[in-house]
This record gives sequence, C-alpha cells and structure tokens, in this order.
Amino acid sequence: MPARHRIKEYSENSYYHIYNRGVEKRLIFLDKQDYVVFLSYLRDYLMPKDERDLMRKLTDPQTSYREKDKILKLLRLNNFADEITLLAYSLMPNHFHFLLKQRGAQSIDKFMRSFATRYTMYFNRKYKRVGNLCQDIYKAVLVTTEEQFLYLTSYIHRNPLKGFPKSRLNSADQIRQVMFSQPSSYPEFLGQRRTDWLHPEEVLAFFSQTNPKLSYQSFVENEDYLSAIQTLTIDLDI
Repeated sequence: MPARHRIKEYSENSYYHIYNRGVEKRLIFLDKQDYVVFLSYLRDYLMPKDERDLMRKLTDPQTSYREKDKILKLLRLNNFADEITLLAYSLMPNHFHFLLKQRGAQSIDKFMRSFATRYTMYFNRKYKRVGNLCQDIYKAVLVTTEEQFLYLTSYIHRNPLKGFPKSRLNSADQIRQVMFSQPSSYPEFLGQRRTDWLHPEEVLAFFSQTNPKLSYQSFVENEDYLSAIQTLTIDLDI
C-alpha cells in the first residue's frame, strides 16, 4: 500500500507542503553550522544565477584561485530560481517544512532530489557517516484551498511550539520567543528580515499592514489558531 502524502504526479503552477525527517527520526541538524549550510544551499538553488557576472569574475586576473573555484562550482550547480518559489519554511532538529510553488510539473522532484543529495553529502562528510540522512523520499501535500494555504504557513511557523509545555506560554512574547528558537521564515513575515530567495508576499497580501489586529502576526500568535488548525487534518507523524 503506497505511503500517505507520497505524490507521484504533480501539477504545474501549484502549491505544496513539503516535509521530511531524519531516518529513524535521527537529528539532521547537530549544530548551528548545519542550519547555516542548509540555508546557504537553499540560497544557491533559489537565487537567480547571474552567469554573465560570474564569468566576468572568473576571467578577472584579480580574482583569487579560491574564489575562482567557488565560481566554477556555482556555474555547475543546478539552479531552480525560474522553477521554484519558496514561500515559507521552518527547520527543526530532526525535520523540516517548506511551503513552495512549482511552475513545471517536475520542478519539485528535481529540486528536492538535488537539494537532499547535496545536504546529505555535506552531513555525511562532516560527521563521517554513510547512507541516507532523511527518511525515504520527501513527503508532499498539494494545497487545494485558500484556508489551507493560509493556515499552513501558521502551522509551519508555530512548529517549535509543538510539545512545548503550554503552561510556560503565558504571553505573546513567550510564544514568539519559542517560535524564534528555531530557524524559520517568520522574521521575513514580520518584516524584521529580508531574504531575496524567500517570497512571503503572496501570503501577506491577505493581511493588513496597518491594523495590528488584522496582521499576519496576530493571525499566527492568536490562540484561536489551535482550534482552527484542526480543520486541516494535518497528520504528518513527525
């Protein structure tokens, strides 16, 4: 019987919730550097590649050999800036979540396979291990409604709160502090940070930029979320 959420056919110009965890639920981020490298790989894949500028630097006599080596690697690296739009993400010690849009029917598959291979190679080399890092193939859920689209970003950003004692979350500041304890796109959604390869604009267009009660922050940090999210029947087993 096929595993749930293992999509074999994808749709063009569609939104998907992509997630995966470490094999045997093992940690896939062991220190701060791992998170930094993972995000740097996202940047490499999702930032438009300016090949003309890279070639100019490559042929510049002032460019060091080390820098030229980096440029050659970037020129060979796959790039998905024209195929994948990342709207939201969160990274947890043993799993990750993406909300993204693909343009071509196979864009997600190509992107995720290349990305996972690259990060696994880094991780295995650093920690002197072999084999798969994440559990089987990544999971993908097609976003089919506006409600799912909006609440999914909240679910992703609130992921660090899962399993955290509710008795210790007595204020919005405490909720926010826990949410910021793990790398995510939430700072971009609050306008506290700008990242060129991340695009929250489509989600933020549903919320007020001037009325705090109707803002995205209020939407995410309001405890009414806890009951509303149940209507989405998100069953990720993570």
